[in-house]
Amino acid sequence: MNEPILNRVSKSSLETIDLETYRLKGNRCFFDIKNVLENGLVLRENIFREYVKMHDWSKYSNQFVAIGCSSNAILPSWSKLLVAASLKPYAKKVIIGSLEQLETVLFEKVLNEIDFSKYLNKPVIIKGCSDLSIPESAYGLLINKLQGVAKKISYGEACSSVPLWKSEK
Repeated sequence: MNEPILNRVSKSSLETIDLETYRLKGNRCFFDIKNVLENGLVLRENIFREYVKMHDWSKYSNQFVAIGCSSNAILPSWSKLLVAASLKPYAKKVIIGSLEQLETVLFEKVLNEIDFSKYLNKPVIIKGCSDLSIPESAYGLLINKLQGVAKKISYGEACSSVPLWKSEK
């Protein structure tokens, strides 16, 4: 009568995808142009160009960098491009935008390199409740990659998942 407890989840064809495992390792930082502006609002071209020329860009080596401005300053479009050009030799990746946009770009790169054929006709759970910050857009990218490949897509944990999509096959 003492039959062993079977873990049906581990014996099933169910595949779990945890986006946290695909998050690229490395420091992320936001280069805030506001800190270079006069009173956080006014860009003086000569002062800005001198700052860019003299700044130690090497401190961003091997980092993922988003460039933006946290104040309501109206900036010439070249200002962010000048910073990006200065960062490029040092940073792993440079984008103009927010940290969330940076994370989206990084996930897009990683997800585009995955061979999703291993999920062909299998039920897939996209793990929720990540410890790391995963942008919602990454989950959207993942759904787009899985639809048409997976048999069924759910979100959450094996014990309490929310159905998202099911193949009509």
